[in-house]
Amino acid sequence: MDDIFQNGGIFDDDGTPISPHSIPKPGLCLLCKSDDDTDPEENILCNLNRYDQRNEKEFKCGAFEPKLKG
Repeated sequence: MDDIFQNGGIFDDDGTPISPHSIPKPGLCLLCKSDDDTDPEENILCNLNRYDQRNEKEFKCGAFEPKLKG
Protein backbone atom coordinates (compact mmCIF):
# COMPACT_ATOMS: atom_id res chain seq x y z
CA MET A 1 0.00 0.00 0.00
CA ASP A 2 1.30 3.46 -0.90
CA ASP A 3 1.89 6.03 1.82
CA ILE A 4 -0.85 8.67 1.45
CA PHE A 5 1.56 11.27 2.80
CA GLN A 6 4.10 10.70 0.02
CA ASN A 7 4.83 14.01 -1.77
CA GLY A 8 2.66 15.81 0.74
CA GLY A 9 -0.25 13.54 -0.15
CA ILE A 10 -1.79 15.73 -2.84
CA PHE A 11 -2.41 15.06 -6.50
CA ASP A 12 -3.72 17.10 -9.41
CA ASP A 13 -6.93 16.21 -11.26
CA ASP A 14 -5.00 13.77 -13.47
CA GLY A 15 -3.62 11.88 -10.45
CA THR A 16 -0.11 13.28 -10.82
CA PRO A 17 1.61 13.80 -7.44
CA ILE A 18 2.29 17.45 -6.58
CA SER A 19 5.45 18.28 -4.72
CA PRO A 20 4.62 20.56 -1.78
CA HIS A 21 7.88 22.41 -2.48
CA SER A 22 6.50 23.54 -5.85
CA ILE A 23 3.52 25.32 -4.26
CA PRO A 24 4.13 29.02 -3.55
CA LYS A 25 3.92 29.88 0.17
CA PRO A 26 2.22 33.25 0.80
CA GLY A 27 3.50 35.54 3.53
CA LEU A 28 0.38 34.85 5.60
CA CYS A 29 1.49 31.21 5.88
CA LEU A 30 4.89 32.23 7.21
CA LEU A 31 3.15 34.07 10.05
CA CYS A 32 0.84 31.15 10.89
CA LYS A 33 1.38 28.71 13.74
CA SER A 34 0.66 25.85 11.32
CA ASP A 35 3.61 26.78 9.07
CA ASP A 36 5.80 23.66 8.75
CA ASP A 37 3.60 21.81 11.23
CA THR A 38 4.87 18.38 12.25
CA ASP A 39 1.39 16.91 11.74
CA PRO A 40 1.32 15.46 8.20
CA GLU A 41 -2.46 15.83 7.94
CA GLU A 42 -2.28 19.53 8.83
CA ASN A 43 0.44 20.02 6.21
CA ILE A 44 -1.77 18.42 3.56
CA LEU A 45 -4.65 20.79 4.41
CA CYS A 46 -2.34 23.80 4.20
CA ASN A 47 -0.83 22.60 0.92
CA LEU A 48 -4.28 21.97 -0.59
CA ASN A 49 -5.40 25.47 0.37
CA ARG A 50 -2.27 27.05 -1.12
CA TYR A 51 -2.47 24.92 -4.26
CA ASP A 52 -6.14 25.80 -4.82
CA GLN A 53 -5.33 29.52 -4.55
CA ARG A 54 -1.98 29.49 -6.38
CA ASN A 55 -3.28 31.67 -9.23
CA GLU A 56 -5.32 34.08 -7.10
CA LYS A 57 -4.23 37.68 -6.47
CA GLU A 58 -5.13 37.56 -2.78
CA PHE A 59 -4.56 34.53 -0.51
CA LYS A 60 -7.19 33.78 2.13
CA CYS A 61 -7.09 31.21 4.91
CA GLY A 62 -9.91 30.59 7.36
CA ALA A 63 -7.62 28.48 9.58
CA PHE A 64 -4.96 31.17 10.06
CA GLU A 65 -3.73 31.58 13.64
CA PRO A 66 -0.72 33.83 14.31
CA LYS A 67 2.44 32.32 15.76
CA LEU A 68 2.92 33.10 19.40
CA LYS A 69 5.80 35.43 20.12
CA GLY A 70 8.15 33.92 22.57
